[in-house]
Amino acid sequence: MSTYAIKADKFFLPAGPQLGGYLMVEDGVFGAWQADEPSCEIKDYTGSWIAPGMVDTHIHGFYNHSTTDNDPEGIDISSTELARRGTTSWLPTTFTDGVEQIKDACAAIAQADEGRGPDFCGARIQGIYLEGPFFTMKHVGAQNPAYLIDPSEEVFDQWQEAAGGRIVKSAMAAERDGAAAYAAALNAKGVVTSIGHSDATYDECIAAINAGASCFTHTYNGQRGLHHREPGVVGAAMSTPETYAEIICDGKHVNPAAIKALLQAKGWQHTVLITDCLGCGGMPEGSYTSGGMDVIMKDNLCWLADGKSIAGSVLTLAQGVKNVVDWGIASADIAIRMATEVPARSAHIEDKCGSIMPGRDADFVVFDHELTLVETYVGGQSVGNAFTE
Repeated sequence: MSTYAIKADKFFLPAGPQLGGYLMVEDGVFGAWQADEPSCEIKDYTGSWIAPGMVDTHIHGFYNHSTTDNDPEGIDISSTELARRGTTSWLPTTFTDGVEQIKDACAAIAQADEGRGPDFCGARIQGIYLEGPFFTMKHVGAQNPAYLIDPSEEVFDQWQEAAGGRIVKSAMAAERDGAAAYAAALNAKGVVTSIGHSDATYDECIAAINAGASCFTHTYNGQRGLHHREPGVVGAAMSTPETYAEIICDGKHVNPAAIKALLQAKGWQHTVLITDCLGCGGMPEGSYTSGGMDVIMKDNLCWLADGKSIAGSVLTLAQGVKNVVDWGIASADIAIRMATEVPARSAHIEDKCGSIMPGRDADFVVFDHELTLVETYVGGQSVGNAFTE
């Protein structure tokens, strides 16, 4: 591995943006930023900005490969193509399915992770996120209703064993029997519980949070909305300052004004930009299968085959960052933090990714001044840019 320095107009660092200067990369990890030019190879990105690689904590696959295909090679292809679009860390996210099927999916993701050598240049698997099957029928959305069950620590432990301890986050409806006990059990294990696909009342959400739940799954979507006499799940997300709220920032799942309202209520420090991207992300329009259900991708959105419900997005997180800035909702610095530092913290993986810090893997992106992706690096090596090749 080589040692080099990156020269750029701006670096998005933990203490805030730093104008100009040089960022050291030594043997695939970050060194320190410095103002003076060092005596080593210089990669000149004058006219560009350097940010941490995007961290997607809710994503079901990419490039025609789903996390539930039980295909380690497909997981690697998704990882490679995600990196070429700016995402350098992700939590492969499962769907509502049978207990054994989810176990098999966890085992396949673990196999993909275990099989990677030091030369693999794709998005890093930083854990697994279980989206389901502990949901409510009323807000089942694109999840398969045939497999809905109550939260169970015993079942979770089976999945965690198959995953080799990689599960870091699990979603549930707060009104299901045993929800609070499940949140408490996972909290004791250091695993995040997220409230989603839920028709819970405000009080039921608060009970789950008091037991250990700390996140809300794609806020607004698939949950009881805000009403002045029953604040519901959205009201709980907005009014509990220490919880984290995911938000899909494609402009289709949630109106930008509603994103702004959430951000003003939560503060950027607890607002997590996600994609909820399906396995057909990165592919042309057409018919696909996602989570065992037929979907149609059209106009940069996925619908269930009946056209009555949104199935998921085909967003990239880098585009989501640009959207939030273009809508005037946040500055570039804040938008980048909500797609890197904040999601990492929300999933308890902030020791691995989300910030440019000495000693960390040199996973970073190059943006132009309009926040259009220029290039991605994983472990200090360029993986290019799928949009310009």
